[in-house]
This record gives sequence, structure tokens and C-alpha cells, in this order.
Amino acid sequence: MREIVHIQAGQCGNQIGGKFWEVISDEHCIDATGTYYGDSDLQLERINVYYNEATGAKYVPRAILVDLEPGTMDSVRSGAFGQIFRPDNFVFGQSGAGNNWAKGHYTEGAELV
Repeated sequence: MREIVHIQAGQCGNQIGGKFWEVISDEHCIDATGTYYGDSDLQLERINVYYNEATGAKYVPRAILVDLEPGTMDSVRSGAFGQIFRPDNFVFGQSGAGNNWAKGHYTEGAELV
């Protein structure tokens, strides 16, 4: 069985990624707390493609969320499924690039990497 690591970067990537995890969680019968509520053996067998099993039969998305500023991360955390992510999978800086590619590439982004 394969395992997929989902990487979402920037404001757009994290906004789309947040919706992606809502849909995937619904398809895999995982609620906003990370609990599996389905009854399909096949579904449970394949749940490890996108999720790691944590303590207490909770499932955590195998995802890394990256941004130069904490604002988008705060939006993801406060969203419907924000609590299922591991806190250490959020990687962010303190100031954004202000839609300036050079600043994001050479200064803010370089420090984050």
C-alpha cells in the first residue's frame, strides 16, 4: 500500500488544502476530531494512504503546511477540520512576502527553509 505525504504551501495552497482535507475526511468517514465513524473494512484498510493512526484510535492527516506568515495557518487551524492536524506539521514565518516574489525567494523564504 502506498502512503501519500500532502504538502500545501502559501495562502492559496493552504486554503485549497484545507478544503481538500474536509472532502478526503468525509470520503474516508473521519470526523473533525479525527475519529473514524465508518463501517467498511475496505475503507479502514486503505485509510493509511492519507492518514497516520495516532493514540486513541484517532487519525491524523499526513500533511505539511507551509507559509511565510501565520495568518493562513490560523485560518486552517480555526476551520472545521483544523484540529486534526499535528501542531508540529505547521511551518510558518512571522512576516509574509507581500506578493513580492524576490522577497519571498531570497529573504523570508530562504530563512524558513
